[in-house]
Amino acid sequence: MADDGTPSTAPSIGRRVVVVGATCSGKSTLAASLAERLDVPFVELDALFWRPGWEESDDATFSAKVVEATAGDGWAVAGGYRRFSERLLWPRAETMVWLDFRLPLVLRRVLARSWRRWRDNELLWGTNHERFWAQLYHRDSLLYFATKTHRASSRRWLGMMDDPRWAHLDFVQLRGPRETERWLASVTARPERA
Repeated sequence: MADDGTPSTAPSIGRRVVVVGATCSGKSTLAASLAERLDVPFVELDALFWRPGWEESDDATFSAKVVEATAGDGWAVAGGYRRFSERLLWPRAETMVWLDFRLPLVLRRVLARSWRRWRDNELLWGTNHERFWAQLYHRDSLLYFATKTHRASSRRWLGMMDDPRWAHLDFVQLRGPRETERWLASVTARPERA
């Protein structure tokens, strides 16, 4: 019940949550907030994947890091990395939160975040720095990646919601920052099963 005596409709989620969505949609911010609210570790897949000099981790090393980081009975994970997550995370997850933001918003966020990180010389995951100007013209840019993958990613997440392999997951589709903030404010942890 809510404080005013009315029935509570706050969504309850499990203790193993994966947050997915387009680049710059706020996956890490939301997953970190959920981790704090649920009192579970926050796991950022980018931090496990990227090595110094923007070198990618090899499959075995990355898989081992993911398994170690999510060995406990609760975690809030930020990131897709579908090839790994489908095997290592999704079968154990209880809730999948999809930040389904429109492409224009995502592109604005890519530019704003890249500019801020480049301007402030922010160190990412303890090893790398943002390259802002490359975002404007390079084929490896986040702008290009976001534009190229947005539609296909949306189809993939929608398909996953209907896939019987993932019937055990509670799906939450959030379509914008305000909806995300409202949802987060209402979230409660689901009681652990005996």
